Amino acid sequence: MPAETKVEGSKPERAVIVELVVNALAEILEVDPSRIGEGSSFDDLGADSLALIELVEALEEELGESSVGFHIDDEDLEDLKTVRDAVDYVVAKLGAG
Repeated sequence: MPAETKVEGSKPERAVIVELVVNALAEILEVDPSRIGEGSSFDDLGADSLALIELVEALEEELGESSVGFHIDDEDLEDLKTVRDAVDYVVAKLGAG
């Protein structure tokens, strides 16, 4: 991850979370980040369940550094259909703004 997406000690802004999700997803799917927007559905991007698990692991690793115990529940993963869903979920979980 680029250094500017690192979040140290404070709650990350929503824009930082969007960038984090998009960049992680782009790396997992091996696509250009510019092809991924908040409205992009995981199905349209070709993200299968394995790709979503990798996304969860990447987010937990990245956000776990600044938010101890950050975790995405497996049951919640079923409800995440778009990039926006994932960002909104992380924002709510972190209490970010």
